[in-house]
Amino acid sequence: MPNRIVSCDIAVVGAGMVGLTLAAALGGEGLTVALIDAHRFDRLKSRARDGRTSAIAAGSRAVMERAGAWDAIARDAQPILEIRVSDSDAPLYLHYDHALLGKGPLGWIAENADIRDALIARARTLDTVITLDGRNLESLARDSHGIAARLDDGTRVTAALAVAADGQNSTLRREAGIETMSWRYDQASIVCTVAHERPHRGIAHEKFLPAGPFAILPMTGNRSSIVWTERAALAPEIANLPRGEFTRTLAHRFGDFLGALDVEGEIFVYPLALSHARRYTAQRLALIGDAAHTIHPIAGQGLNLGLRDIAALCEALVEAGSLGLDLGARTTLDAYERARRLDNTLMIALTDGLNRLFSNAVEPIKLARDVGLAAINRTAPLKRAFMRHAMGL
Repeated sequence: MPNRIVSCDIAVVGAGMVGLTLAAALGGEGLTVALIDAHRFDRLKSRARDGRTSAIAAGSRAVMERAGAWDAIARDAQPILEIRVSDSDAPLYLHYDHALLGKGPLGWIAENADIRDALIARARTLDTVITLDGRNLESLARDSHGIAARLDDGTRVTAALAVAADGQNSTLRREAGIETMSWRYDQASIVCTVAHERPHRGIAHEKFLPAGPFAILPMTGNRSSIVWTERAALAPEIANLPRGEFTRTLAHRFGDFLGALDVEGEIFVYPLALSHARRYTAQRLALIGDAAHTIHPIAGQGLNLGLRDIAALCEALVEAGSLGLDLGARTTLDAYERARRLDNTLMIALTDGLNRLFSNAVEPIKLARDVGLAAINRTAPLKRAFMRHAMGL
């Protein structure tokens, strides 16, 4: 419909997992949301799956429940019951068991495509969420009164606030003049799904190898998702090996504890980078998810940080709305930034530091980190504290 005018409370630009979750959560609270994305939702299922899975921490489940999508996600998600962290072939390791806290699974592993599908289905059930998919954002004007967006089909959107959920290379962030601290790692992740003979029993494994972490993440059935970090120049060469040779190379790192392996589907390679926005807000604009921060996948916390952004932004907006305040006011946005800056900064520093600490083979450093893993494993109060943090509790 040309020249259509959509008036709403919030305009969310970007319908990845984070943008979709925010739109569904705000819509469920009665705020009206325009969800803008260049891709057509009805074509997402026909597009090739990108191979990636996400770990949803126990504490992040509440955000998906608030968005009304958890039941659908949980049907295809694998509970994580244990996590085993080891350093190459060292005999010392760190073992997390959900029974130690008695609070249910440590988290869940779900395919990104399944998460997106569940969130799209939920958004479509909400009268408060207006999905403007298959439309490019041509311009966004922001002033003291609100925002005005123009889409490539002539649709105009007015709102009190725009939320940038448009990813690591956020156009809205750049146009707002928000700088980032960023660098690329000399690493890339090889991502694929494997079937194996023996059941994984809900155990996630993370092995630290000289080139980077090698994660085995349990999926439904006798399947696991592999996130294999290698040197950036070498990763594409490994991924492009003939399938039999790739499987043998993978099995050498994987081990034989789950029996024979069979690679399912495509093999993907993703370059790794770190970025952190100097500010999360500007006039009538808030950044969430990868638009605000991207981290190394070493701890599987990327989506969880985005979900915690959503929780904080929802709280600030719902509180402002209940008091009849301006949703895009500086005080509302400042409350969001204060709630998220420290947590995100600490997680970025932690993941970057762990990657640098473990991605080398210097013998004295290796010995020190192995002793450290063993010390945490044997100190119950410290281990429980680490588990609670990993679970987002």
